Amino acid sequence: MPFVQFAARLAERQQAGLLRSRRQIDSPQGAHIQIGGRQLINFCSNDYLGLANHPAVVQAAQQGAAEWGVGSGAAHLLAGHFGPHQALEDRLAKFVGMPAALGFSTGYMANLAVITALVGRGDAVFADKLNHASLNDAVALSRADFKRYPHQDMAGLERMLAASTAPRKLIVADAVFSMDGDIAPVAALLALAEQYDAWLFLDDAHGFGVLGDGRGTLAEFGISAPRIIYMATLGKAAGVSGAFVAGEQVMCDWLLNTAHSYVYTTAMPPLLSCAMQASLDLIAAEPWRRTRLAGHIAAFRTGLQDCCELLDSNTAIQLILLPDNDSTIRIAKALFERGIWAGAIRPPTVPTPRLRITLSAAHSDDDVAALMGELKALL
Repeated sequence: MPFVQFAARLAERQQAGLLRSRRQIDSPQGAHIQIGGRQLINFCSNDYLGLANHPAVVQAAQQGAAEWGVGSGAAHLLAGHFGPHQALEDRLAKFVGMPAALGFSTGYMANLAVITALVGRGDAVFADKLNHASLNDAVALSRADFKRYPHQDMAGLERMLAASTAPRKLIVADAVFSMDGDIAPVAALLALAEQYDAWLFLDDAHGFGVLGDGRGTLAEFGISAPRIIYMATLGKAAGVSGAFVAGEQVMCDWLLNTAHSYVYTTAMPPLLSCAMQASLDLIAAEPWRRTRLAGHIAAFRTGLQDCCELLDSNTAIQLILLPDNDSTIRIAKALFERGIWAGAIRPPTVPTPRLRITLSAAHSDDDVAALMGELKALL
């Protein structure tokens, strides 16, 4: 058998409680979903504002398909760049307060594009140790020197920057850490970038749409600078699909000309750009979604603070640390049997096992209360 070694390694993962599998969802994304004929309250999704199945977004996608077709047919630089693509890029740049923006099919591809296009052999990337895997993969692909500083350790980062003789330096961090829920010290990161003449690249996949009146983590803290490169995804709080990179016009032009994951891939269907414009309308016009989400976060943290080990997070991502893989799987399975779906996150995704609870504006107060009641009974 040509793959017998992988079968053995998969068996080892299963024995250690680390084997991954998928569940098939039989309904649209939302706070309540259908799996295997059962209805569950969904605390696994990153649909933080409840927009993934919003009627206005769905209608915009349908109208976009009717007007522009389904597939884009080509890469952006060939025959795949449509009016909706350009209109969305222009609007996203304005929305986040940047000179220009460039659209991508996924956040993973956007991260690959930025890092591999800006740095190479002899340059240095300084990255938070808990950054998303796509950022780490991008650094490896770039062949730049990879310097990882302890999570949120600005003193450690400064020591690395001070010791570096690299001609080009790039600081890279998640703006909101997807498996910890905490927010990067953006002002401190920018100050170090200014001091040591580095670029600052922020992955705001989990902040866009939620923080800063929906405009993201930079807006939350009132921060802007020409040396910042900003990336956000459009499939989480925005409820659609894709990603964008924003920053100086020359930086976006450089990516358009040199980033392989932009140049050599088919463009995202234009209908999704139409849907995303409807989503932006809702993000801007309905702040009650963020207010409701903030209320759920506060209620959850207050209700569980005395019965489990919660990581320090004021975002929609709430983490409950657990002692081992077996207990994590056991509790997640028990919740599922009781009609609640929560993520069992284990190594190597994270250093220590945990339940990952993601709250949404689409959840009701009763949904959150049901989750807390079941957790108190199980923990």
